[in-house]
Amino acid sequence: MGLFGDSLDKAVQKAFTRPAPKSAGARMRYLVKQLKGTRAVAELLSMSQRQVERYVADQAKHPRKDLAARLEHEVLARWQPQIKAQARQKAASTGGIVIDTRARLGYDAPIGSTDQLRIRDLTVALPPHYAARLFDAQAAGATDDELEKIAATALKEVYFQDNGQRAGQLEEVRFTDIRHLEFGL
Repeated sequence: MGLFGDSLDKAVQKAFTRPAPKSAGARMRYLVKQLKGTRAVAELLSMSQRQVERYVADQAKHPRKDLAARLEHEVLARWQPQIKAQARQKAASTGGIVIDTRARLGYDAPIGSTDQLRIRDLTVALPPHYAARLFDAQAAGATDDELEKIAATALKEVYFQDNGQRAGQLEEVRFTDIRHLEFGL
């Protein structure tokens, strides 16, 4: 996944009530339990079934970096699904989502206004309907560019136009050169 998708996932993971397994053996055992067998885990992680069994039995303890990253990703994707669903639902219905970013932002506007791209540090609370749009798009398999466009539209409405109070002729916000991005629920 990309920057936006990973940031949304990290925001939801902050709602976990228990920490996810940390060791390779514990993570393998969790995946074996979830997928109901070592063969399915081996296929998921592109490794041999025997090597999965070694991790489950704690005979192997230190996976290569690429395997460790895949293992962590797969465990976190399956960890506490009800808690993640509740966090998404709360953000989409009542809580909204906060975007904290350092990026180059500019906009298309009528002639005579300042539309120059410049680095901005923004922490903006977005309304629940934008949280819903972001999570729905992510669940539908949206690309990072599509998530970026939703976030840019949200910043246009909430930050630049102040919910319709100013800059009514603003056309499009450009959201580029992202140096930092974090979402919070």
